[in-house]
Amino acid sequence: MSVVPEIPLTDPEVLYDPFSAYRPARERSPIAKLVAPGLAMWAVLRHEEARKMLSDPRFALSPNSYQRMDIPDHCRPYMRTMQEVEGAEHLRLRRLVSPAFTPRKAAALRPGMERLVNDLLDGFAGKSQVDLITAFARPLPIDVICALVGIPEADRPRWREYGATVAAGDGAGLAKAVPGIVEDSLAAIAHRKLEPAEDVVSQLLQIQADDGDRLSETELVALVWQLVLGGQVPGNLIANSVEALFAHPAQLAELREDPALMPGAVEELMRWCSPQLLTIPRFTTEDVRIGDVLIPEGEPVTVAIPAVNRDPRAFPDPEVFDLRRAAGPAWHLAFAHGPHFCLGASLARVQTEVALTALLRRFPDLALADGLRRIPDPGTWRLDALPVSLRAPVAN
Repeated sequence: MSVVPEIPLTDPEVLYDPFSAYRPARERSPIAKLVAPGLAMWAVLRHEEARKMLSDPRFALSPNSYQRMDIPDHCRPYMRTMQEVEGAEHLRLRRLVSPAFTPRKAAALRPGMERLVNDLLDGFAGKSQVDLITAFARPLPIDVICALVGIPEADRPRWREYGATVAAGDGAGLAKAVPGIVEDSLAAIAHRKLEPAEDVVSQLLQIQADDGDRLSETELVALVWQLVLGGQVPGNLIANSVEALFAHPAQLAELREDPALMPGAVEELMRWCSPQLLTIPRFTTEDVRIGDVLIPEGEPVTVAIPAVNRDPRAFPDPEVFDLRRAAGPAWHLAFAHGPHFCLGASLARVQTEVALTALLRRFPDLALADGLRRIPDPGTWRLDALPVSLRAPVAN
């Protein structure tokens, strides 16, 4: 049996360049042990093994996959979400909401996304420099998902605050916000009971009215807040993408010259700089072997996405950023895989395409400015500040 590599999550190299930090361990072993004060878990480092693990029911999500928050007792029932249940219960809940998140539905939402994007970019008028995080990448996803789910206009400023708390990784702030999140989820449901519309809450209420056994009121509240706050992923992806494109000026120039390359570019950007670095830990329900390593029952296991998305066994020249990369038998795992594959993947793809296309078209002289700041977080690859110089914009 080979020695399992050990990777300290507090190592500055892991925090500031996880793509390089995981590489030596991946070439030694398909699995490593991640360690930090008060934490130890297994991490799958190779693409094929990761896909198998994420589809294997012997690795299960549970309430133990999440940090417990100190919240009022009346809020606790609403914290049990689709993400921490498995099997038939997970399938039932996912089937209820998945029709709102299909590729076709995401494509149909493109015109609305384009309006939201252009409204945000209009706000840059008269400015020579902005922080793309606060002025663009962070507010866009919450506006898109609020409209899709059915959050009333008057309540959206509060959801923007909740979303900013999630995006900032502020656990204490999120716990403090939970009563308001529950209250505003209940308010959105009450609003759509009185004024049905073409949105997710209205669809779920109709399902509930047709057959109340399919969806309880508590489950409905949990779905509302999970869908809205889970819709923050594109914000970090958009910001990471802008940074990555400016780090590869020849590729950026190609993309400016031929915007039809954007869909493929977004896929490569997700492979290259996915915001999620570690999947939510799953727990072994029995002793399981990965490679020649035996993982005992009850142990937490994650996937190190920077490692699997640059695995040379799956991707030719994985350390080369190539927006013309041809689709192959392997695919990036930025949205995970298996039963818990990211529900909003199609929405995130279209949203990122729309955002980057409009940004590059309207600001052909866009350039990075001083002050870029990355948050050292072993779980999420994200920027805290992304100042850009705008120069002369092109009319919308």
